[in-house]
Amino acid sequence: MRKYFIVVVFLVFMLFLSGCEIQKNKEKSINVYSWGEFISDGADGTINVNKKFTEETGIKVNYKTFQNNEELFAKISGGGGDYDVIIPSDYMVSRLIEKGMLEKIDFNNIPNYRFISDKFKNLNFDPKNEYSVPYVWGMIGIFYNKNEVSEEINWDILWNEKYKNRILMFDNARDAFAISLLRLGYCVNTEDKNELRQAADELIKQKPLVQAYVMDQIFDKISNGEAVLAPYYAGDAAIVMKNNPDIGFIIPKKGSEKFIDSMCIPKGSENKRLAQEYINFMCRTDIALANAKKTGYSTPHKAAYNLLDEDIKNSDIFYPDKETFENSQTFVNLSEATNKLLDELWTEVKSGGTSENPWNLIVILLSFGILYLLVVILKSLKHNKQ
Repeated sequence: MRKYFIVVVFLVFMLFLSGCEIQKNKEKSINVYSWGEFISDGADGTINVNKKFTEETGIKVNYKTFQNNEELFAKISGGGGDYDVIIPSDYMVSRLIEKGMLEKIDFNNIPNYRFISDKFKNLNFDPKNEYSVPYVWGMIGIFYNKNEVSEEINWDILWNEKYKNRILMFDNARDAFAISLLRLGYCVNTEDKNELRQAADELIKQKPLVQAYVMDQIFDKISNGEAVLAPYYAGDAAIVMKNNPDIGFIIPKKGSEKFIDSMCIPKGSENKRLAQEYINFMCRTDIALANAKKTGYSTPHKAAYNLLDEDIKNSDIFYPDKETFENSQTFVNLSEATNKLLDELWTEVKSGGTSENPWNLIVILLSFGILYLLVVILKSLKHNKQ
């Protein structure tokens, strides 16, 4: 009897401490900056992750979203937002590390990190595993209309004249160049000027075949049949194929781009302890599972993966085979010089390569000069006759 009394007293004491901790955290908050539609929000009976975190810890979550990594970088580098947790993509993680804009994470405060698969650790964008915790991942593949496309699907098909004006292409330089570089057999992180020039030339050749350069507009254009081919992110495949069963999605086995979005703490966060508590919470099995199901992106969390439906776990889209996974490449940040060159080449691609050959301008100027000279000569002859 005495033993049971001690146990009851102990449990009451622990509940008291827990209540004290929540009370202590009450009125405290953290600012989280992430992608839109990137967390389980309670819709359709799912877990409202941020609400649950507040209920369990007393810490309020101020959750805001960005559209792309560049918007995130501009906000953080400009000193705006005062964020405690951000979720950038691979190459942006490495850029923020290089710029000294991230706090090192104390993994003693992230015990749930043990659930993250080893194949998502010590990656090229954070080789020493000091600044980031993987959140979700995915790969680039090609949407295609099953009724219109019958041949083998690989990167070459995006250059097939048979589908002229029915091909969509990424409207961002990094992803578009990655596809062209992969097609040529080069690294997606190359800084070789000749290789980037070749990739740009191939994109210029492709431009007359491209109906439009798009991002999220792909959903409507592919689903309603305006286009029949388009590269995009695997995480969005479920949505598109659900809207239109005639749409398929394939990740080229000879090589693709693999993206990994990770949780990080910006330099100077005044709530580092609370931020780490939030990251650890996001790595909890039930929370990681809820986020994977809601977002449609693949999870690096071993236990959450094991709890997914069999059709998802065995999907070539969301969890491709070992060969496809190992043949994929992950972005890292490029040098300032290479980023500048990439921007210049992308401008050239979008303009159709009008600046590809400087002799074009010279020929045009010479033509105008000759025409002007002929007009002058004709006027002179007419004046002499008079």
